[in-house]
Amino acid sequence: MTIAVGDRIPDIALHTNGEKGPEPISTHELFAGKKVVLFAVPGAFTPGCSNTHMPGFVVNADKLLEKADTLACLAVNDAFVLGAWQSHQNAEAMTMLADGNAEFTRAIGMDKDASAAGMGVRSQRYAMIVDDGVVAYLGVDTERGVIEASSAEAVLTQLG
Repeated sequence: MTIAVGDRIPDIALHTNGEKGPEPISTHELFAGKKVVLFAVPGAFTPGCSNTHMPGFVVNADKLLEKADTLACLAVNDAFVLGAWQSHQNAEAMTMLADGNAEFTRAIGMDKDASAAGMGVRSQRYAMIVDDGVVAYLGVDTERGVIEASSAEAVLTQLG
């Protein structure tokens, strides 16, 4: 079942790239008591994600962080790949979340099968606003090449 507005985020371990390599971070730790903008991409370094989706959040990071405590990007990639992508995209203002085994992605029902393209299980393209662990906004884009409901601009509109 896909997560929806009003649902609580499940407590699952993710990873982020720290000073000494991958470090675990629980979703409880990430979301508890905070307003978090989380956007997810099918894959780091992929064309739509690198050329359109991520840049929108990089350009609008300051505006988003005026209205939220944390800006985070999630992908079904490992923490090393996400750390390299963060540097490549000049995305230092955001927390990169590696869901390497797609555990979080599957738990919230946002997984998709990209096996036909040789990519295995990936995340759907979405953005959400999470307020103290509860989903306040969820924008999902399912059409290939379309980035609207999950865009930084859509999230900014929802933040008011």
